[in-house]
Amino acid sequence: MAMEEEAYIPEEWSEAAATIASASASGSPITAFICGPKNSGKSTFSRHLLQLLLPRHKRVAYLDSDVGQPEFTPPGCLSLTVLDTETTDMKAQPERCFFFGDISSKRDPQIYFTYIFALYDHYCHQISTTNSGMPLIVNTSGWVKGIGYDVLVDMLNHIAPSHVVNIRISAKSKNLPSGAFWSQDGDARAITLIEINSARQDSLNRSVLVHKDSRHIRDLSIVTYFRQCFCGDMNMSSIKEIALALAAHSPYEVSVSAVNIKHLHCEVPKAEIFYSLNASIVGLAVNSEGSEHPPRCVGLGIVRGIDTLRQVLYIITPVPSNVLEEVDVLLQGYRAVFHHTWLQMCCLGLEVERQWHTSFIVCPNFA
Repeated sequence: MAMEEEAYIPEEWSEAAATIASASASGSPITAFICGPKNSGKSTFSRHLLQLLLPRHKRVAYLDSDVGQPEFTPPGCLSLTVLDTETTDMKAQPERCFFFGDISSKRDPQIYFTYIFALYDHYCHQISTTNSGMPLIVNTSGWVKGIGYDVLVDMLNHIAPSHVVNIRISAKSKNLPSGAFWSQDGDARAITLIEINSARQDSLNRSVLVHKDSRHIRDLSIVTYFRQCFCGDMNMSSIKEIALALAAHSPYEVSVSAVNIKHLHCEVPKAEIFYSLNASIVGLAVNSEGSEHPPRCVGLGIVRGIDTLRQVLYIITPVPSNVLEEVDVLLQGYRAVFHHTWLQMCCLGLEVERQWHTSFIVCPNFA
């Protein structure tokens, strides 16, 4: 989820975005690939471009490949969202979403590629074919060195965008190479390459980076997501208040036999599956399209407790019950990603554990 703030857009950025937007006049489809190092302004530029394209095209597709700080989903997810309003909050429901379960692609680049390519292929075969001329914005992470660089190059070669925007900062060693760095011969061919500087610079033309507390932003994003379990008029403003409310919230009762449990980044012994799942955040997914397709994620859930005798999980989620009826896969990612937030929730929940006498909700086909 993006943090709302007044964005500074320099003239260089406005000209770059206008160049991309004007390309639609030729009738060619627009695919803008936004890349650059951490805190260079990729998300801000992507939102500015989105706001420029929406009045012209009415609908714009947004492929978010930054699993650490995505725009329209909680952390740990990769998504393709079609927008028809200038929204930058989590109310925009993804057209297709996959749960990666980590904040960086480095733990498993192969699964990451599988998800990214599946999202792009969905755009090509399901969206652009029925919405001719719908632009696509691809926002990327700030990991541009080592394996992160290789990931970007592979993404660029697969997607083959119409425009590449390379945002550069004054610390040259942290930037991507100039020119068509993804091409073996350095020829951009039909791709329009736009190189711009980060938005804010000091009097010596050095980039002034806004250093964000990434962990705190992720925690807020997760808490905000689960805040949707409650009515909007409930007066809860702090993490502690939301944590206490979640601890007392009625969970869904899920039979272990009704779902397939998958661990994405590690092998978990059968005897330790319950231990691994308890007090964790999982991806709620649907695998109805067949094993050749990755399971699509419809939301996240907190495994609030486990009844090992009855083989039942108790899960808290804001996902509507009619959507939950389709869920047949629980995906567990890297536990440490959500550890800080969940530790607060779990510890605070223990304060009300003795008074916790709420009923359980049984969801058909999910229980």
